[in-house]
Amino acid sequence: MNSQEKKITAPIPVPGTPEASGELADLLSLMARLRADCPWDKKQSNHSLIPYAIEEAYELGEAVQGDDDEDIKGELGDVLLQVVFHCQMYAEQGRFDMSDVITTLQEKLIRRHPHVFEAETLQDEAAVKERWDEIKAEEQQARAARGKPQRRLDNTKAGSALMQAQDVQKQASKLGFDWEGVSGAFDKLDEEIAELKAEILDKPKVEIQDNIADIEKELGDCMFALVNVARKLNLDAETATLTCVHKFKSRFGYIEDQLSAAGKRLEDSDINEMDALWEAAKQYERD
Repeated sequence: MNSQEKKITAPIPVPGTPEASGELADLLSLMARLRADCPWDKKQSNHSLIPYAIEEAYELGEAVQGDDDEDIKGELGDVLLQVVFHCQMYAEQGRFDMSDVITTLQEKLIRRHPHVFEAETLQDEAAVKERWDEIKAEEQQARAARGKPQRRLDNTKAGSALMQAQDVQKQASKLGFDWEGVSGAFDKLDEEIAELKAEILDKPKVEIQDNIADIEKELGDCMFALVNVARKLNLDAETATLTCVHKFKSRFGYIEDQLSAAGKRLEDSDINEMDALWEAAKQYERD
């Protein structure tokens, strides 16, 4: 019986104060209780949770890199929470429940590993990858048969906005939709920055606020164009941005440490003092 044939019922909220049992059924009941009684959980939707799911995936990656068991367990739990939260809401809508999600995953894993569960024999990793791609293509055909049209950019890799931007540009480039060199990408970046400036500079705050939706689009165009520059230079936009984030955190940490050594808090400092310490942090990196 599939999820379309069976009656979907949401888990029953756990009464009283629950214990941490380690059982999936108890976790589902706990989530049901939160949806029933917690104001923040009650107002969430599947769409409102999207940023949290992305954030938790990144935090899990950082925890694995840090290799601390307690951190890893905590972040794995946060990722699991996103799955449980979504399943609870979809069950409330009568669409599907956790058992349907688990069944779909089991079916996919079995289907995509015929070399493990069937007589089919694949000799090496390359052969496994080739067969995996064939099976995914068959799944796409089945999806198209359900009325979901397959377009050339539909296989853009999931990930951050920067990662998706770079991949969609890469896919379009393979189809001939691209500049020959980096100069074209720079020209487009200059054009987009000029358009963004035109929406903001010398405009009163009230006009800027009234046009904030258009400004957001222009800003997105600038970032998309900058990703194009990175791609044409064979650089990864995500890695470049993360490098900048880590550099900023390191330099700001230097500012905080220096102020603390002087018996001051960040809140007690001003922009001039922090700018001077910022420059000192840059010199400290060079030394």
